[in-house]
Amino acid sequence: MILVSNDDGIQSPGLLALARALERIAEIWIVAPDREQSACSHSLTMNRPLRWKKAKSLGPRFFSVNGTPTDCILLGTSKILPEKPKLIVSGINIGENLGEDITYSGTVSAAIEGTILGIPSFAISLMARNHCDFTHAASFAARLAKNILRYGLPRNTFLNVNVPSQGKKPRSYKITRMGKRIYGESVQEKTGPGGRKYYIIGGNDPGYADTPDSDFKAIAKNFISITPLHLDWTNYASFETLSRRKI
Repeated sequence: MILVSNDDGIQSPGLLALARALERIAEIWIVAPDREQSACSHSLTMNRPLRWKKAKSLGPRFFSVNGTPTDCILLGTSKILPEKPKLIVSGINIGENLGEDITYSGTVSAAIEGTILGIPSFAISLMARNHCDFTHAASFAARLAKNILRYGLPRNTFLNVNVPSQGKKPRSYKITRMGKRIYGESVQEKTGPGGRKYYIIGGNDPGYADTPDSDFKAIAKNFISITPLHLDWTNYASFETLSRRKI
């Protein structure tokens, strides 16, 4: 049994493509937000009641939740599914999740929550925002899901997968490290009616650092990027430096 979620919402074509690919290898249950929840990170809904309902028009095991992707994983595993899933897959996200994107991504956070619950999990994203073709991403997700169902994942580790979209089949895949974004001015100042200022976050086109074996490098060379990520964010290399300080 596989639990599928995302942050683009229950009606996302990426979610539907993923569901169709995965249903060929296992029984799937879809629990996803009832609307887009992009960039919600790992947030939980704690200030209002959560509700879920069947999305019957999509299929017998499609459920929408009026909350975040993390809410969906918690409700799905504890209240909706009849038993604990063997795997959680989040995606297919419309737009890449590379480098520091993972700290903002609701799609990646669904995989994080699954890993916290002890369930092997991965997130998958497509590097496209318009005229998306999910064929290669969905096919690779099914391959990867079969592999994980057979062999599992290292403890406390989830995978962040990104698929290039350049109008041709990816060359193959690479195991990569998390790259580094180079941001320009990410807060845009605008002036509205009456001269009142307002601000928009985003709008620039960030670059990336020239880091060997990074997710950015793999995508740029038309490879699928698989980045293994660990729940333990501790920087062990800093222990010695910090222990010499007097605080």
